[in-house]
Amino acid sequence: MDRKQLSKLRALKIELTRFMMLYQFALDELNTKFNILKQEFEYIHDYNPIENVTSRVKSPESILKKVHKKGFELSLPSIRENIQDIAGVRITCSFISDIYELKKQIEGQQDLEVVEIKDYIANPKPNGYQSLHLILRVPVSMSDRIERVFVEVQIRTIAMDFWASLEHKIYYKYNQEVPKHLVAELKEAAHSAAQLDKKMESIHMEMNEHKEALERKEEVQELVINNEKFRLPLDFLTTTLQMKE
Repeated sequence: MDRKQLSKLRALKIELTRFMMLYQFALDELNTKFNILKQEFEYIHDYNPIENVTSRVKSPESILKKVHKKGFELSLPSIRENIQDIAGVRITCSFISDIYELKKQIEGQQDLEVVEIKDYIANPKPNGYQSLHLILRVPVSMSDRIERVFVEVQIRTIAMDFWASLEHKIYYKYNQEVPKHLVAELKEAAHSAAQLDKKMESIHMEMNEHKEALERKEEVQELVINNEKFRLPLDFLTTTLQMKE
């Protein structure tokens, strides 16, 4: 290999390294945001809707397979524009209402651009898959510029995540050729998971209503106590004035 070819190879390696680093930096930015949201919720609301956060960057091999499958041009600009899940974040929540609350919080972040929303909870996939997918464009501050890269965020309940993990393992084991009876059972399991989520959501709402009722009761009791505190000085003042008269 001559010097010219070696120089090109080195330049390509640097370009590829910076390309992949962008996506890791974008994940770092989002992980920081989600950590702040968790702490804010715990501090202000004494409650945290986020159970777990995981993130990953696709391997170069996986990216190339997707480019080939989709028929996109094999170049970094093409990959960057067309492959929107190179960086991915998965968030699990306890309740469906937590998912939509978190979605609202993400949409309220001024520096994040929500490019696309796919609601597979309101409209599950034919196989029963449920999740909320957000495609975000995340700003990454480099030394000489600001880059905006795509990141896919998947938000699920624990039940949804368990089902999706099991489905993935089964399809991997059978090399995508899953027997029909297992496909049917998986769909039935997805339905059961959805019913469980609805039941847990109902319990969650009842708990919140009970908590709000207790808080209102405590507020009333506190007002009564405060009123008792101020009654003595008022009575004392009235008696004192009467004595002076």
